[in-house]
Amino acid sequence: MACCDMTRSGNPPDAALLHETAVSHLARYPTTRAGLQRVLFRRIARWARGAEGDADAIAASAVAARSAARAVVERLVAAGAVDDAAFAVARARRLARSGTSRRGIAAHLIRRGLAGPVLAAALPQDPAVELTAALTLARKRRIGPFRSGPLADAAARRRELGALARAGFPGGVARAALAMSRAEAEERLAVARQSPG
Repeated sequence: MACCDMTRSGNPPDAALLHETAVSHLARYPTTRAGLQRVLFRRIARWARGAEGDADAIAASAVAARSAARAVVERLVAAGAVDDAAFAVARARRLARSGTSRRGIAAHLIRRGLAGPVLAAALPQDPAVELTAALTLARKRRIGPFRSGPLADAAARRRELGALARAGFPGGVARAALAMSRAEAEERLAVARQSPG
């Protein structure tokens, strides 16, 4: 793709090229403000590594390109093409449905460059969502109500609790998920799959 091929060009990336690269990235991947800025900075760094000429001039061009990249990101945020809050809510919902705990969701969103009120607003507040996520993980790991046979001993129960605890689930949620009957767990998961949110 020509828009993203800065390494073969001798010219430093300018605002137009960075904008084209950003739009191309956004067309394929949902991202945050920080994520888009990282993508553009990596493109600039790749150009700088491959550029030939005076090292000071290359460094100065890279600084100017990073400044242009920040401006491009801010322009796309202002236009609504990058929306951290919408990204956070959608990603949190997807992660919860796939069996990720509230703590795991928070860690994922922080790695994506989100924090503060955007992060807090995206995290699921309903304890039922956390229990459903724990059941989803229990099904994937075939533990608790989804184990194939009876619980062997207390050590096996501790291992199952440990698996949910390492995934970030609070003790009460982990115990409730593991104590649930298979029929009740299946019903709760079916209801969760049918709910729009």
